[in-house]
Amino acid sequence: METRAHYVAVGAFVLTMVFLAFVAVLWLAGTQFTTSFAHYDVYFEGPVTGLSQGGRVEYNGIPVGTVSDIEIITDPEILASNGRKPIRVTVEVKSNTPVKKDDAATIQTNILSGVSYILIEPGKSQELLQAQHGQRYPVIRSKRATLASLAARGPQLLDKLDVILDHVDDLLNDQNRQAFSSTLDNVQKVSHDLAEHSGEIAANAGEALKAAANLFTNLDTAVTQQGGLKDQALASLGDFDRLVKGLSDTNHDLQTTLRDVSPGVKRFSQQTLGDVDALVGETRQFIAGLSRLVSQVEHDPTRLLFGDRREGYQPK
Repeated sequence: METRAHYVAVGAFVLTMVFLAFVAVLWLAGTQFTTSFAHYDVYFEGPVTGLSQGGRVEYNGIPVGTVSDIEIITDPEILASNGRKPIRVTVEVKSNTPVKKDDAATIQTNILSGVSYILIEPGKSQELLQAQHGQRYPVIRSKRATLASLAARGPQLLDKLDVILDHVDDLLNDQNRQAFSSTLDNVQKVSHDLAEHSGEIAANAGEALKAAANLFTNLDTAVTQQGGLKDQALASLGDFDRLVKGLSDTNHDLQTTLRDVSPGVKRFSQQTLGDVDALVGETRQFIAGLSRLVSQVEHDPTRLLFGDRREGYQPK
């Protein structure tokens, strides 16, 4: 009886575990089926080492989906449209993930495990990413991660470093090393001479400082003493102020004189000028008559004494 009871207990336990596993599978399947996903394409130019199907996809560090497909593109049209990036990675993320127009996808690699995943970094735009004409899915722009950029530029940096080392080697040739050694010897000699004559240099410097102090003292005295530059400048400013005031008074007197003379000038322009014009006309007539008289005297001088002796025509 005891053995049979153990078999019943074990069988009940096994059936219970199978039932719970079945329920768990149904629950997980239901969760998977009720969650909707959106697909996006990401094109990469460099290697995607460590990335595989089923790899994790994160949005700003939060898991939102997985990698569904990785393939190499050979279609010229697709290559031309994505900027000659031959590797296409298709990801499926949750539909409620706010993938924006300027978001960027990078490949991040775990240094310890070597497993890579897709990280979508959000941008500043608020416009959701949409598929363009000719695209099967919306395309998330890609960029290199920091470590990937360093790894890609590593050979170039090494080449430049090699060139720099060659230039340094050329710079440190025997001739330049000898010239540098001579320069160091000259510097050592100069410093030694300065050390030997430090007392004289200090004395000369003290005398120069004393001379400079005396110069500043004399300048201060010349400026501040009575009758100095300060007083002369103040006197010049006073004279200039009086000159400006005199010019102002002269201008006022001139304006007053012009106002007094203005009526006489107006009467002169209205009356006297008319009389002068008439006098000029009469003078012109007088001169014209005098010219005719002189002309007649030149032709017949006796006419002035005896008159006109020509007989006119007398009809019969």
